[in-house]
Amino acid sequence: MQPAIAADTKPWRSAGVEPFISVRGATKRFGDFTAVSNVDLDIYKGELFCLLGESGCGKSTLLRMLAGFEQPTSGSIRIDGEDMAHVPPDRRPTNMMFQSYALFPHMSVEKNVAYGLLREGLKKSEAYARAGEMLRMVKLEKQAKRKPDQLSGGQRQRVALARALVKRPKLLLLDEPLGALDKKLREETQFELIKIQETLGVTFIVVTHDQDEAMTLATRIGVMKDGVIEQIGEPREIYETPNSRFVADFIGTVNLFEGSVDAVAPDLMRIVTSELGDVLLPPQSDLTRGQQVWGAVRPERFAITRAKPEGVQNAWHGHVEEMGYIGHMSHYRIRLENGVLIRASQSNRLRDEDPISWDERVWVSVAPGAFRVLSR
Repeated sequence: MQPAIAADTKPWRSAGVEPFISVRGATKRFGDFTAVSNVDLDIYKGELFCLLGESGCGKSTLLRMLAGFEQPTSGSIRIDGEDMAHVPPDRRPTNMMFQSYALFPHMSVEKNVAYGLLREGLKKSEAYARAGEMLRMVKLEKQAKRKPDQLSGGQRQRVALARALVKRPKLLLLDEPLGALDKKLREETQFELIKIQETLGVTFIVVTHDQDEAMTLATRIGVMKDGVIEQIGEPREIYETPNSRFVADFIGTVNLFEGSVDAVAPDLMRIVTSELGDVLLPPQSDLTRGQQVWGAVRPERFAITRAKPEGVQNAWHGHVEEMGYIGHMSHYRIRLENGVLIRASQSNRLRDEDPISWDERVWVSVAPGAFRVLSR
């Protein structure tokens, strides 16, 4: 079976393509507290969409509204063209996988997976045949007769996934599905999850607070804060072109410099910052002279050299205050002569080169196009 969404077919980029899930003005209040506020969201068939945000931002509440476990205070939710306003959870084309997995400890793996089908009245032979099919999909057919307490954390996670998928939902909702796994197993399981999702073609919505996990899994990411979706985009778009200081700071590591627009010309823009002084950038049509802005630079965008770079517009002198070697990358904290601390990183591509080390005097520079200028 072909992947659910091929690399060259991204329906959210095309006009006129109907979304599989359409959320309009969704709001959820609990007394005086607003958990989700006026959310608009379109998700397309075959996506692996991630809702990303800190604890309490509203992402799990939005997921529960899609599942039908919570009803919106206002707004609408449509799934596959049908209004979900009066459709109970067990009648929706969805299934939900919880962080706790909630496996039955007294049942075998096989019986756990088949349980929902048997409850619906499916013949025992067909229910176990479908359970076996899903266990093969998640590579657990040899563990079919074991009990959950005889499995590793990663195996239990795959049993829960098989149980959620065996009913063949059109939409699978996953609330922090990898949260109970250790770092290495979590990374391995992310790619297994992608492969299963692509093979089955089921639309996945994953709630997570882990930025790396969202960047690895998602076709697109919705970054949430205080019940509002701050930005929706593909992982590269979210990382390279954040639309606010919150998104820039929440996704990965970033250097933020406050300033104001000093001059805008057809081929050049200058902002004045208290940390870096004058910075020259490509012009942005939505900015005006005197406007307050913030310059965002990812650590890997800085170049670090011992000699002053020639012909570079944005360069500053300082010394390496701290450094950390993590194999493929080296991370630096560089203190500029004016006291400002810069976070920079370099790839360790060449093992025999003379790397810049702690307490060296260095130049830090950045190409104009590497700055992302934010107005909020």
